Amino acid sequence: MSYDRVTDLVTFYNVISELEARLGGRRTLTSAPEQGEPQWPARGIYFFFEPGETRSVSGSGDRVVRVASHSFAAGATSFWGGLLGSRGGPSGRGNHRASIFRELIGEALQRRRSGRSLASWGVGGSHQDAARRLGLDLEQVSAEEGALEVEVSDYIRQMPFLWLAAPPEPSPDGRRNYFERQSIALLSNLTGPADPPSAAWLGRFSGRERVRASGLWNNNHVQHPYADAFLAAFRAAAAAAGPGS
Repeated sequence: MSYDRVTDLVTFYNVISELEARLGGRRTLTSAPEQGEPQWPARGIYFFFEPGETRSVSGSGDRVVRVASHSFAAGATSFWGGLLGSRGGPSGRGNHRASIFRELIGEALQRRRSGRSLASWGVGGSHQDAARRLGLDLEQVSAEEGALEVEVSDYIRQMPFLWLAAPPEPSPDGRRNYFERQSIALLSNLTGPADPPSAAWLGRFSGRERVRASGLWNNNHVQHPYADAFLAAFRAAAAAAGPGS
């Protein structure tokens, strides 16, 4: 692991700034066209920001609050398909059971409002399944979850993001989620000094200790060290990026 984490964070955000310039700026899921942008890659990594969340350790500017990618498994959804799952449908309804990002945001929104999350949130494979398991009224579960799903969509759609096309072999070990895992490890407040969340950050209401402690909307990889070789590979990939990469 690097001996100077803060310097590595500065380097990471310098690369993010260069990437933003190459891509022509950030996007939001409110402004994205219904079918996605035609120049978006088939697979990639997302870097989400959040209004009000800024850097304080590595310099100034907005801090990344979530790093993720769609699944790289055979037959998995596309880059846009992964974002669409986070955004929700045209009506605002979405499916938090198919998106951990939505599940985390919804839980925190509810806990901030009432001090607890919906009993059915995240339970089972559907709201019908949750109602049956918990012995709750199906109509009430559907209405409560539906209202919260719309609230989640509204929240996520306001979060700007950048992306990096996923190289075929981005690391010596050949695993294509390398940049995702390494970025999360570097940005996490669990493993060393990093840019902490603001006092008002919604994630402080998360029921997941790793989310609260890491300052990220991520539950995996937040306790892992990052590799010294990561930043050089990340800079090289970003240098080759463009809107159509």
